[in-house]
Amino acid sequence: MLYATIVQTEDELYQILDLQKENLRGTISNNEEKEQGFVTVAHTYESLKQMHQLQPSVIVKDGDVLAGYALVMTKECSALIPELISMFEHFDDIYYKEKPLNDYSFYIMGQVCVSKPYRGQGVFGMLYQKHREWLQPMFDFVVTEIATRNKRSIRAHEKVGFATIHTYTDDLDEWAVVVWDWRNN
Repeated sequence: MLYATIVQTEDELYQILDLQKENLRGTISNNEEKEQGFVTVAHTYESLKQMHQLQPSVIVKDGDVLAGYALVMTKECSALIPELISMFEHFDDIYYKEKPLNDYSFYIMGQVCVSKPYRGQGVFGMLYQKHREWLQPMFDFVVTEIATRNKRSIRAHEKVGFATIHTYTDDLDEWAVVVWDWRNN
């Protein structure tokens, strides 16, 4: 039976890293990237552990098996993953509802991934509903960026309630910055 919870053990962190490796851009075929989506950043155990010490992430499990994860990154995580420093810096220049994005209380969805056997079973929605239930009292919204060519991820985020507020291109890709504003949903 599937259930959403908060990461609590080292084993769960290792399961996240294993699932991440199975879906990492560049390690799966171009066709699979296009049809199934992908994750962009490979975390280390240490960076993941430090992120979870600041704010644990959400996972969906089926017994002891990890069905999916959705990583929480607070603004304090900006120095933990060098590949994401430019994302955090870019947020300094983005406005949302006529205010600088950084004037709001938000966290970043650091990465979301659903294991192949569990796709199409509502795991993605369960991850985000747990995020909202658990983190809404502390934050106005969650923000993330998605490679615009990752159409499956864009559609899944829109279905949850995310809206694109900005797009930009860097050395890696074209990105859509999306927000799920809990104050208006």
